[in-house]
Amino acid sequence: MNLLNGNIRPIYFKYFSAAFGSAIITSVYSLVDMAMAGQYQGPDGTAALAVVAPVWNIIYSLGLLMGIGGSVIFSTVRGQETQKNGNENEYFTVAVIGSVILAFVSWAAILFFDKPILLFFGADSSLLSLAESYLTPVKAAIPLFLLNQMLAAFLRNDNHPELATAGVLAGGLFNVVGDYVFVFIFDMGILGAGLATAVGSGISFAVMLSHFWSEKNTLLLRKPTGIVGKLREISVTGFPTFFIDIAMGILTVLFNRQIMKYSGSNALAVYGPVINVSTIVQCCAYSVGQAAQPIISINFGAKKWRRIKKTLRYALYTVGAFSIFWTALSLIFPNLYIYIFMKPTKTILDIAPAIIRCYSISFILLPLNIFSAYYFQVLMKPGAAFCVSVFRGCIVSGILIMLLPLVAGANSIWFAMPITELLVAVYAVFMINTYTKALS
Repeated sequence: MNLLNGNIRPIYFKYFSAAFGSAIITSVYSLVDMAMAGQYQGPDGTAALAVVAPVWNIIYSLGLLMGIGGSVIFSTVRGQETQKNGNENEYFTVAVIGSVILAFVSWAAILFFDKPILLFFGADSSLLSLAESYLTPVKAAIPLFLLNQMLAAFLRNDNHPELATAGVLAGGLFNVVGDYVFVFIFDMGILGAGLATAVGSGISFAVMLSHFWSEKNTLLLRKPTGIVGKLREISVTGFPTFFIDIAMGILTVLFNRQIMKYSGSNALAVYGPVINVSTIVQCCAYSVGQAAQPIISINFGAKKWRRIKKTLRYALYTVGAFSIFWTALSLIFPNLYIYIFMKPTKTILDIAPAIIRCYSISFILLPLNIFSAYYFQVLMKPGAAFCVSVFRGCIVSGILIMLLPLVAGANSIWFAMPITELLVAVYAVFMINTYTKALS
């Protein structure tokens, strides 16, 4: 498909369907693991995987740092008429180098410091052994999770989004089947959930690698000039997306610790499904940003402003649909999430509806705020993207998580994210309008 001259509508929805499939199946790894572990181990299994959740956020965010940062510049350079010498592949090469380095640093950290990391993330003595059991097989595949995120971003920008989806789908389907087989049939419990996830990541990696032997492939490893400078460009461009995901880990740690301090393990067991559903909503928003990004990036390089505005319109319609669906589902059927993720006790069923309904109000504006960071990135406005990511993911949310229980009681913590999303959305809408009007 011709991103510079083709009809925007079919191009956007082709990329959206591929990105949506990839984003949703990515969330399946943790979602299915938590559901199976919760059914097998009970609320403690769900709580243990809530403790592990920040590990995934950090690993995936590092992959997005290199993948989104590198692919945005890759497509922008490719769209500039004066750049026809293949320099975009220097950015691909540097992104690969950066990803390999980050993958092995992450691997070493999880291999040698898993216990202190899990304790810091909110584990107590009863949850630590379960969390460690889950991570035992996952440790072998840590680099693959990061590299899969990087590869998927570049495949979408190299006109092969369907292969990125196929790779994630293949790994995700194995994870679903493998979870049931390993957890229940082989009676491995939470260890089996980790094993299925690790093998699934290897399958995804193998499928995506096949792109380099396809006719569509234009990604080449070239000796780059100015590696440090290009790595800095990639990191600056990719930082907002990186921070959106890593902030999810930061917030999960803060929530875990505050919930255990003020409300106890039953509330933490409810928070496990809540954070998984929130991750799915966030993945839906990722899919909109990842669908629009290749189209906007290459047209931004070519200065085709009308095509950018048309793509933005389709993206905002999609964001609105996700907001309505997830908010309505959470308000109407809150205990649906609880039954999916665990065998609940009566206490869990009593406290869950109020917690889920309060937290899920944030889903009204969450997709818009996530998409805005992608939009600012592709317009080469890293400052605005940085503000959305940091204020949403750390500053405003962190302050509210720490202060609300002190000021208004333990249950007020569930309003931290709705208030955060509202404040950030005011800024995001203003900046989207400002930058879009300037495209002329």
